[in-house]
Amino acid sequence: MADTFSLQRVLETFRSSLTENKEVYIKYYIAGWKELVSFMNSLGNVFSFISKDVICKIQILENFLSGENGSHYVTIQSMVKFELENELVDLTKRGSHPESGCRTLLRLHRALRWLELFLERLRTSAEDSKTSVMCSDAYSESLAQHHPWLIRKAVGVAFCALPGRDTFFNVMNAGDQVQVVALLGESLPLISEVYQITEDLYAKNNLLELP
Repeated sequence: MADTFSLQRVLETFRSSLTENKEVYIKYYIAGWKELVSFMNSLGNVFSFISKDVICKIQILENFLSGENGSHYVTIQSMVKFELENELVDLTKRGSHPESGCRTLLRLHRALRWLELFLERLRTSAEDSKTSVMCSDAYSESLAQHHPWLIRKAVGVAFCALPGRDTFFNVMNAGDQVQVVALLGESLPLISEVYQITEDLYAKNNLLELP
């Protein structure tokens, strides 16, 4: 993971992740996520329950990329095709492929939606807006739907400890608030596009509810 978060690098990695044919390079998808992990870590331990899981999922995908079948894991599209054709995905219940690329990336995909929603709220927020409320609302619309009650309860408590809006803008390392808002305005549509391409691909292949 990068030592210091850079919103500019988020923009660059997610821009690089899209091919001309609107496929998604896993290498750059992972690179974008590493930047987002740095963002979460720069805010202390508040997001550790998510960032630790993300790091684990990133490692699984990197192992696929560097493995003997790495050529099939160049894009999300090629990974889905390869794993489905070779019956490497547990489609209805946990079986012999609990860490398939499809399932692993689905967990990152869900978390990406939460961050996208939260950062969009941050981008359009007023000075007196509470980050805990923004983050909780984003969580309720995304990840919460896939978490059991105990985790949702713990997450709600954790979000109460979030720093203020100014702290979030400072850790972006992208200049003053006007510059941060402008850069978020460039970055978030790219993240949203990558998310939607993945969402549509998974929906088409009935992969959105993998066990």
